[in-house]
Amino acid sequence: MPTIHLRTTGFQHVLRKQAPHRSPVIARRLTTSSSSSQSSVRTAVYATLFAASAGLFAVYYYDARSAIHRYVLTPVLRRTFDAETGHKIAVKVLRSGLGPRDPVQDDERLRSEFWGRELSNPVGLAAGFDKDGEAIDGILNLGFSWVEIGSVTPKPQPGNPKPRVFHLADDAALINRYGFPSQGAASVISRLRARIPKFHETNDDTTAALKPGSVLAINLGKNKTSPVESPEDFVTGVKTFGPYADVLVVNVSSPNTPGLRGLQNRELLEDLLASVTKARDELEPSPITARRPRLVLKIAPDLEESQIIDIADLIRKSNIDGVIVSNTTISRPASLTDPNKFEMGGLSGAPLKPRALQVLKTLRAHVPSSIPLIGCGGISTGADALDYARAGASLIQVYTGFGYDGVGTCRRIKDELEALLRAENTTWKTVVDESVRKLSLAEP
Repeated sequence: MPTIHLRTTGFQHVLRKQAPHRSPVIARRLTTSSSSSQSSVRTAVYATLFAASAGLFAVYYYDARSAIHRYVLTPVLRRTFDAETGHKIAVKVLRSGLGPRDPVQDDERLRSEFWGRELSNPVGLAAGFDKDGEAIDGILNLGFSWVEIGSVTPKPQPGNPKPRVFHLADDAALINRYGFPSQGAASVISRLRARIPKFHETNDDTTAALKPGSVLAINLGKNKTSPVESPEDFVTGVKTFGPYADVLVVNVSSPNTPGLRGLQNRELLEDLLASVTKARDELEPSPITARRPRLVLKIAPDLEESQIIDIADLIRKSNIDGVIVSNTTISRPASLTDPNKFEMGGLSGAPLKPRALQVLKTLRAHVPSSIPLIGCGGISTGADALDYARAGASLIQVYTGFGYDGVGTCRRIKDELEALLRAENTTWKTVVDESVRKLSLAEP
């Protein structure tokens, strides 16, 4: 059979002619399409990662327990701005609805009783933080069982000249000489009315806080231009805010309004208590709660024992429902080390606790168990709260500790308190009931 010889070059030429040919344009289109597809995939992956990260951060941020609030955001706020500006920013954030929340249900051991009503826990926020009732719901969302707004004065007033608030970081303390800056009663009333649901139903458990297991207190202040000895500003406050509060606090103990503490003297205080209780008793039941508000007196920690005994005597003879012990102090303990210790004003925070506790114990011994006391001064831990309960306080309030430790303060105190109560196999109510029974004045 004859051999067929193929010339390599010729054969390759034929193959090249038969092979499909891609033009440069088509090749570029294919390359572009492939790159575009890869870019879309990358974009989708990045968007998913960003959305997931943002979602996780939001969950983390909105949890008041998150460490970022205590160790990052609160210190940055304190060190970036002066004390008053930082305070205002915190109020605005909580007012906006963008503040963190306490996501944990309160333990049964923390249940508290106040004038026969049950609260979910004993921890409240003292007056001075939300002066004009701007962030009530934001504060309640942090886990406080009761919020005290104010002080609110009948007429607007600017308060004392700035600067008027000073951190004592080395002492976990604060000095303020605010002097009751207030937008006035009309402004606060408008906010309180705006909170009321359009179709509000009243029942036995309804409170002015509009949240189960919580109460709203309003601290009444006195205008600087009003006559010092006159009770009229407080009477006006009772009549104005009675329908919108569970508790009205008569504040005669701020050191930053000239002459105000003089109202703690027996003669003036007797007239004041008679005037405000009369005004309260003449109120119609609240359209929100179907009850009249309770009246609470707030006293100073700088009183002598004889003055405390005089006040206790007047309280027993009046229709005042309770006492908050105490406001800020004008004293300066020797333990203070921060350079700001020389500023004028009222001192609050950790250095106040020993004095406030002593005043509370003295007052508890001179009023009957039917008159509850609220402890306030240097409380930043569960152990601090328990110290006040053992001294005869039914509830406690925080202020300066909240400013230093941030939005998780309430939950942290409750968790620590619950652990202490669990270790002793007891409850807050049991500790309070036993202390009040043992320490109170025996009723005839």
